[in-house]
Amino acid sequence: MQDWIIEVMNQFGYIGIFLLIAIENIFPPIPSEVILTFGGFMTTYSDMSVWGVILSATAGSVLGALVLYGVGRVLSPQRLEHWLEGKIGRLLHFKKGDVTKACSWFEKRGKSTVLFCRCVPIVRSLISIPAGMAKMNMGLFLSLTTLGSFTWNIILVYFGVFAGESWESILGYMSTYSHITLAVLAAIALILVFVFFRKRFSKKGTSPPQQ
Repeated sequence: MQDWIIEVMNQFGYIGIFLLIAIENIFPPIPSEVILTFGGFMTTYSDMSVWGVILSATAGSVLGALVLYGVGRVLSPQRLEHWLEGKIGRLLHFKKGDVTKACSWFEKRGKSTVLFCRCVPIVRSLISIPAGMAKMNMGLFLSLTTLGSFTWNIILVYFGVFAGESWESILGYMSTYSHITLAVLAAIALILVFVFFRKRFSKKGTSPPQQ
């Protein structure tokens, strides 16, 4: 995949970067690290500019984020509540109120979450879905997405510029960062799931007081 990404960027320049980043936001397994660091390196031997690469990547990030935001709007809380009323919801002991609580939490923490998660691999793309589900204000979503993506793009593009021909060495460090970040997020998710089910089952096992 890396060779294909490099070929697209060499052939189509800014447009290639824009399209690749847009696709990367919709399909997270495509590594933005390769696109951005190689894009930075390209500015050292071609007529492409650093800010041209950054702005093209940021525009692609916003486009991809908008697509997943739209998916989130389709997957409304009402649809999820209806789904949780089925067998799977009962099996997992989820309730309709859990969706409401999640949306309420996102309404309170959504701003910082969308902004911060733009610098977290994989999550940086998927965070657009809950933002859409929570019906975050479009203008606010675009502002936070643009700012977070712009920051991420600046960092990685300049890494590529400074590394030059050794740009691939940056990928090793980014891979370590990704693994550590995902491990921390997975641990947090497991803790939250454990706490959720512990509370749910403890409530279920509590018998009503005797009259």
